[in-house]
Amino acid sequence: MSKNIKRLKSAKKMVEKVVHGTTLKTYIQAGMAVAGPPLGPQLGQRGINIAHFCKDFNERTKDIKEGIPLPCRITVNPDRSYNLVIHNPPVSYFLKQAAGCERGAMKPSLEFAGKITVKHVYEIAKIKSQDPTYDCVPLQEVCQDIIDSAKSCGIEVVHHLNEEDYEKFLEERKEIVKQQLAELEEKRQAKMLRTV
Repeated sequence: MSKNIKRLKSAKKMVEKVVHGTTLKTYIQAGMAVAGPPLGPQLGQRGINIAHFCKDFNERTKDIKEGIPLPCRITVNPDRSYNLVIHNPPVSYFLKQAAGCERGAMKPSLEFAGKITVKHVYEIAKIKSQDPTYDCVPLQEVCQDIIDSAKSCGIEVVHHLNEEDYEKFLEERKEIVKQQLAELEEKRQAKMLRTV
């Protein structure tokens, strides 16, 4: 029995302690990482050299159009180094770009903010399938996820899109968005008056 105890003690010494780093999930705009809030404090709490990280991130995203939101996964190691994984932009970004609208619908079940074709869905799916989250996921399932996201944004997926009709739709939509933003501003002002 004492032999077994000695073996266990020696085995404990041989096994290395596994340290799991903390993972920070955040969105950073391409080429625009700065030491200020909100990124700076998040990195500072984890002991990462903020200036070095910003320089590294901006260098790695210099070929991407500035300002595009990029989902990032930052794993912090015990020695304060980090592993940075940059994903493709979110599906909602691609959907709004393809539909030509700046914002989604406020009431997606009642209105459409834009329209895209099935071909757009396929092209977005090809890009998003490169992300680690869609590793080993069939392209058909990625397409279905994108269609579901389009519904939640208030973007209609159609088979064919007439350019002239769609331009008229977007012009009408601009007026609707102006009205909605005005209503939101009125509600905000009314709420501020109630709290004073």
